[in-house]
Amino acid sequence: MGQNRVEKLTEELVLPIVEKYNLELVDTEFKKEGPHRYLRVFIDKVGGVSLDDCQKVSEDFSEILDELDPIEENYFLEVSSPGLDRPLKKDSDFEKFKGEVVEVKLYEPLMGQKVIEGELIGLVDDKIQLEVKNAGLIEIPREKTAMTRLAIKF
Repeated sequence: MGQNRVEKLTEELVLPIVEKYNLELVDTEFKKEGPHRYLRVFIDKVGGVSLDDCQKVSEDFSEILDELDPIEENYFLEVSSPGLDRPLKKDSDFEKFKGEVVEVKLYEPLMGQKVIEGELIGLVDDKIQLEVKNAGLIEIPREKTAMTRLAIKF
């Protein structure tokens, strides 16, 4: 089963569990790192997730995976928080994090840069709108972005 199919299936199977605990499903990924494969589920809630939240989702999801056995390869299941530099993937993420500073990684340079940081204004017509220091308001077509994530400020 391909990576995208596993991620989509994971999302379908884990979403009811995540919702049962009043959590948000942020992302899923199925990646090979070294000799091992990892199935990762990223969850969140207002105030952040606890170890207990991750454990409950992991245990419930493990039962379903054991019962259905939908993934032929061996893998390690990890359930965790998306972290401080949370990725923005869904349209609702761009609404939820308006006003936050984000980092947009691009496939090709824009304004001479492949990484642009600015205040998220929103998502309009599938274009990410940012207020960028010394450049003003810019729009980046979403299909030209490799990743958008919250910027970490220290």
